[in-house]
Amino acid sequence: MDPIADALTIIRNGSKNRKRAVNIPASHLKERIVDIFKKEGYIEDYQFIKDNKQGMLRVYLKYKKAKSASSKKEKAAIMGLKRISRPSRRAYVTKEQIPYVLEGLGSAIISTSQGILSDKEAREIGVGGEVICYIW
Repeated sequence: MDPIADALTIIRNGSKNRKRAVNIPASHLKERIVDIFKKEGYIEDYQFIKDNKQGMLRVYLKYKKAKSASSKKEKAAIMGLKRISRPSRRAYVTKEQIPYVLEGLGSAIISTSQGILSDKEAREIGVGGEVICYIW
C-alpha cells in the first residue's frame, strides 16, 4: 500500500544481503529520493530501465572496505533506513523543526514546496515540509 516504504525496504534488504544492485519500480518521487541518496554518498549510482510498464530503477549499492586487514568483509554505506511519514500518519515540520539525523551524521529526505530535498538543502533554502525518511 505504500510504494515508498516498499522501495526503502528493497534497498535496505539488498544492502544487508550485500547485493551489488537492486531493482525498484520507478516513479518520479522514488527517482528523486534515489538521486539524493547518490548526492549524499549512500549509493554508487542508479539507472532508469524502460520496460512496457512504468519502468524500473536499478540502484547500485555502495560498500566500503573494512578497516582491519584480517577482515575481508565490506561494510554497507547504508547503515539504516527509516520511513517517517506514512499514509496513515503524516509528519510535517517547519524550517526550524527540520531534524538532525544522528546529530548530523545521517540525512532526512523532505518533500517541500521546492521539491524533494535533503535536510541540508531544506535548511539552506529555509523551507519545511513532509519528512519522508531518514537514512544513515
